[in-house]
Amino acid sequence: MLSIATAQTFQPNYEEANVGNYRLPEVLQTDKGKKITTSRKWEKSMRPKILAKFAEHVYGKFPGRTKDMHFTINSVDSTALGGKATRKQVTIFFTKAADSPSMDVLLYLPNQVKEPVPVFIGLNFYGNHSIQTDPGIQLSERWMNNNEPYKVVNNRATEGSRGAQASRWPVEEILARGYGLATAYYGDLEPDHTEGWKTGIRTTLQEELTIKPEEWGAISAWAWGLSRIMDYLETDKQVNAKQVAITGHSRIGKAALWAAANDQRFAMVISNDSGEGGTALARRNYGETLERINTSFPHWFVSKYKEYNTNVDQLPVDQHMLLALMAPRPLYVASAEDDQWADPRGEFLSAKHAEPVYELYGKKGLGTEQMPAIEQPVGEYIRYHIRTGKHDITLYDWQQFLTFADKHFKQVAKAINQ
Repeated sequence: MLSIATAQTFQPNYEEANVGNYRLPEVLQTDKGKKITTSRKWEKSMRPKILAKFAEHVYGKFPGRTKDMHFTINSVDSTALGGKATRKQVTIFFTKAADSPSMDVLLYLPNQVKEPVPVFIGLNFYGNHSIQTDPGIQLSERWMNNNEPYKVVNNRATEGSRGAQASRWPVEEILARGYGLATAYYGDLEPDHTEGWKTGIRTTLQEELTIKPEEWGAISAWAWGLSRIMDYLETDKQVNAKQVAITGHSRIGKAALWAAANDQRFAMVISNDSGEGGTALARRNYGETLERINTSFPHWFVSKYKEYNTNVDQLPVDQHMLLALMAPRPLYVASAEDDQWADPRGEFLSAKHAEPVYELYGKKGLGTEQMPAIEQPVGEYIRYHIRTGKHDITLYDWQQFLTFADKHFKQVAKAINQ
């Protein structure tokens, strides 16, 4: 691992000429050199082995649901957002104990759609109240990282925190297009700091899940929570659980990918600026590196991942293989021009190298060898864009994701005034 002094002076490479040579593991070739030529062989043989390698070397295990998990609907408001939405607030309790670990879910559903609706699902960074100014959203009482602009003080949200990240969640646009939105605070599952595992589900649920804290990382814990939200959505008659799109930005993009790799109930997968440990190729020496991420965030991955800090070429997987695990489901990868830390070209190449698996299913991928121009999305079942701006998730990003869902879910956009 990098020493503290080295970490403080780390200088990322932002020159393509200095990336160096690398060789990616073959996504359709077994360890014994046998080629995988059909989707059946991929599903029966190659896919489980790749998934197991990611669990062992990168993210850790992905356990099943707890036996006594149950849901409590705390409130339903059918007149939310000026009558445009029905807002539900649901608590998922992971055990039957009175002090059960739990996760609070916020669900918005469009009132103009009468049949069960497709839903976007994703975790948020600062509590459910941070995604919208709606005063009816319960204020999170969980630990969260201090943030002066977001009015998070003494590691707790305040009333001033409402809507702090609303720009990342265009709730009304999502609803107007005929989709629902489900979200929960990732800190409900594990606080995002090096000691967070001590109070998060990796400790509080280790007996129920028969898994030790060190057998999975924070990203896997957050991913596990996304599957538990899916468990609830399957019980809600207003939700089309066959059309749930899992989304995530940055570290939560990494969690969304890992959740979708393990849980194929998610019908569409969207990663926004997930970078190193997400969609960017680890073997590319560009922006954030494997060594750097393991130094800055040692709690995100399993300890074995750190063994590759200085010899990433020995890692038996790379991120194009993670993206291949999404096949044949529609996959969207998004980058930002100024987010060089996340290596936009590495994200594009990762999506490109996942194409052979989609081709086994007769699904077209990006359809180009060249990285597209700014804000010129490319691709069919694998789609990619790079937009102007920084590391963020914007209205432009969401508009592309919604259009992608329109196409693959055959969802007809419905105007609010209909």
